Amino acid sequence: MSDDQRYGLARNITLAGPLVLDGGVQLGPIDIAYETYGTLRPDKSNAILICHALTGDQFVASTHPITGKTGWWTRMVGPGKPIDPERHFIICANVLGSCMGSSGPASTDQATRLPYAMRFPVITIRDMVRAQAMLVDHLRIPVLAAVIGGSMGGMQVLEWAATYPDRVRSALVIASAARHSAQNIAFHEVGRQAIMADPNWRNGDYYADGTVPSAGLAVARMAAHITYLSEIGLTEKFGRRLQARDAKSFGFDADFQVESYLRHQGISFVDRFDANSYLYITRAMDYFDLAEEHGGQLANAFKGSATRFCLISFDSDWLYPTPESRLIVHALNAAGAAASFVELSSPYGHDAFLLDVPEMYRVVDGFLRAGIA
Repeated sequence: MSDDQRYGLARNITLAGPLVLDGGVQLGPIDIAYETYGTLRPDKSNAILICHALTGDQFVASTHPITGKTGWWTRMVGPGKPIDPERHFIICANVLGSCMGSSGPASTDQATRLPYAMRFPVITIRDMVRAQAMLVDHLRIPVLAAVIGGSMGGMQVLEWAATYPDRVRSALVIASAARHSAQNIAFHEVGRQAIMADPNWRNGDYYADGTVPSAGLAVARMAAHITYLSEIGLTEKFGRRLQARDAKSFGFDADFQVESYLRHQGISFVDRFDANSYLYITRAMDYFDLAEEHGGQLANAFKGSATRFCLISFDSDWLYPTPESRLIVHALNAAGAAASFVELSSPYGHDAFLLDVPEMYRVVDGFLRAGIA
């Protein structure tokens, strides 16, 4: 059995580049960490690229090497599931700027032999996609059968369809948007300021002694995590129930279950994510505006596209609400592109795309089966 036929194969590749970034800087060589699942057909017609979200990684259906947890999309990816390694050759790469093996602020700058830290160039979603395209070129796959992603992953899907329309047969965008709103930017700025206010941040130069800005990063995660949930979901799960006590403490410990939950989310996040990467990736998301990249008209991004599109939103998602998806659908219709859209009901808020929503699985499975023989 060849390497390409193994299930959950972890790989790291260094590509010479250079990659010309939107900011005008040339970056190279470029490290990309990725995983593959399934077998690539001889005609290379069954390759699917999965794009991960802000705090995701390439371990889409494999055990995470740091946390020991199962992959973040095992409900969607696996034998007998909508994205099936028995039918598809699945690729998931750690995005540029992240911290699980791809080039980012923690990577070594070959010129100085030190970590880049904040000397790493500012990147965009389109830069991430260009790096992924370099990987797909390396794998000698001319056309992807589908590109799929939720949240920031959905932004990458849109960018793939706009930047490489001839290389994407099908595009599946889940719980995402064509640009970051002022509210989204505001939440990200709160998180960035929390990190940079931590005395251990030290302008990003914390790698040498390993004393990281854990308190700031934890607060950033807590603030962001609230946006991933819904009010009804929080109420059903926690309400105003107290945490391991019968009465209020009249202090500032975690009296409420929801407080304890958020603190746990923040603390556990610090163990697996780099604070500087959080700064860079949130900035890339804030800069994302697909219409701006195409003369201010979103439809121009898809003009003449032969790609099939499917968009999914959730009625309780207030981070990327349904009107954001409808805006994309209207642009696709105006461009004459083939598009389908569904809003699904879920109490889980934005995180619904990662959780147990059977109707989403049916939509994804049907869309892929219609496009991949």
